[in-house]
Parts: sequence; structure tokens; C-alpha cells
Amino acid sequence: MVKILFVCHGNICRSPMAEFIMKDLVRQAGREEDYFIASAATSTEELGNPVYPPAARELAAHGLGCKGKRAVRVTAGDYDRYDLLVVMDSYNLRNLGRIIPSDPEGKIHRLLEFAGRSEDVDDPWYTRDFETAYNEISEGCKALLARYISE
Repeated sequence: MVKILFVCHGNICRSPMAEFIMKDLVRQAGREEDYFIASAATSTEELGNPVYPPAARELAAHGLGCKGKRAVRVTAGDYDRYDLLVVMDSYNLRNLGRIIPSDPEGKIHRLLEFAGRSEDVDDPWYTRDFETAYNEISEGCKALLARYISE
């Protein structure tokens, strides 16, 4: 089983979008039993909060739900629990490094790396562009799944 943890700053926009997009892609591929997918925050400021309403609306516009999801924080122990820890941007990468100071197994990646891109997924909390965030996250998740299905 491949265990993937998506990580962003607050776990209310990008990482839960990635979690539910990836769960849907895995379901469509008929591989649900082969994957465990979750998401978490590097910060504590949104802990316990639901997915931010504009992010939830963007997911819903694509037929995806996120009911019951509440923000949680990544822990040092998550490094051992997951095969991949996938961050949305360089800022998340830096903050994750404060929680998980080393990556000896090469488990930590930025999402768009899987799509062959060096850009970050901009935080729609600030940009207010949830559609672009959805599209970039979807692109990264599709590329990530293609990598693992082909292995």
C-alpha cells in the first residue's frame, strides 16, 4: 500500500483539495485498496477547522466532496507512517523541515515536481484563485498517480 500525505500551511485549502482529488483519481483507477491518502498542515492556526468554503465549493464544482475533513498538523512520526509527503510550495517545504528535519529516504517532494514543473501551487487563501489551484493540484496528482501505477 502506498501512503501519501499532502501538506500545506493550514490544511484547509490546497492539501485537502489534493487529498480529495487524489482519492477520486485512485477510485477512478480502481486502486482504492492500494493507497492511503491524507492531508495535514505545517502550522497550528487552523487546527480543527473544516475545509475553507471556497476550496470546498471548488471541489464540489468538480463533483468532489470533503465533508468531515478537519485540519490536522503533520508530526515528526508521519515521516515513518507515510511513503510520500507532498508539499504545495517552497514555504511548506521549509516549514516541514522544522518538523521533520531530514529526509534520508527521499520521501518529501513538491507536488508539481511530479508533473515536471518547478513552480509552486500558489495559496488560493491569498490569491483567491481556487480554480487555478484546483487545476494545478489536479495536474500534479494525475502525474503522481501515473508514476505509481506504472511502477
